[in-house]
Amino acid sequence: MDEFRSPIGPRRLPPLAALRAFEAAARHQSFRVAADELAVTATAVSHQIRQLEQRLGVALFERQARGVVLTKEGRRLFPALREGFDLMADALAPLLRPQRRRIVTVSATPAFMARLLVPRLAGFQATHPQFDLRLHASTRPVDFAAQQIDAAIRYGKGPYRGLHHEALLHARFAPVCSPALKLRAPDELGRHPLLHYQWQPTFRDPVDWAAWARAAGLRRLDTARGTTFSDETHAIEAAIAGQGVALLDTALIVDELAHGTLVAPFGPTLDGLDYLLVHPAAAGGDPAVAALREWLRKLA
Repeated sequence: MDEFRSPIGPRRLPPLAALRAFEAAARHQSFRVAADELAVTATAVSHQIRQLEQRLGVALFERQARGVVLTKEGRRLFPALREGFDLMADALAPLLRPQRRRIVTVSATPAFMARLLVPRLAGFQATHPQFDLRLHASTRPVDFAAQQIDAAIRYGKGPYRGLHHEALLHARFAPVCSPALKLRAPDELGRHPLLHYQWQPTFRDPVDWAAWARAAGLRRLDTARGTTFSDETHAIEAAIAGQGVALLDTALIVDELAHGTLVAPFGPTLDGLDYLLVHPAAAGGDPAVAALREWLRKLA
């Protein structure tokens, strides 16, 4: 073991954290970018570098309005530290086991997932490449621990005991159809099939054609006729195909309305409930859940 014994005495080195902060800040010429790399705050990086400067008795950076610039002493120190950290990284690389990627699992209602989440997955992957998404489609209550689900999106009111919840979108329902039907007024509904979908049995007052007809004052409209689907997304596809008129949540067809694939020719529009993001309260500090929450807020 003699080859591992140092021929010199103990090394007099500043704290490794301060040296890492300096090397990263010098390499990026930015405290903020260095902080992102080291997974700390820019304030922490600045504090570490000030401690290093006090220890060495020299200034290593010039603080300017638009960033930082290395001083003569900083330029002298940086190449040696960069080479030293590169050598350590090369030596450790074969010994480090590959880290398993963090998977964040979100459960959502089938329609919300198909209409809003799936078309926008690239946005999450672009902004949070360190996480992989796993999608679980269901309308049933979830057991977060048993099913290994991090968060859920559900249509309802809340609150939910022991769970954090926040509203993402508010549902508003209107008659929609393909522009090919050339529907102009409510009294023309009798000439077109009505498209229905099954609501969960737990909802006592679903926003369906019967509720809409009452709000519109159309007492003679036969709201029971037409085609009924077990899945809301199938009713949406049928409406796009011109198979009839559907009473749909406009939040789920925002793209089709924007592109003119579907039109909402008249009202009234009925208020529904909210799509809620729900997760265990203790998971609020989980970086994966925080990333998911940030993405969903921007999406909404």
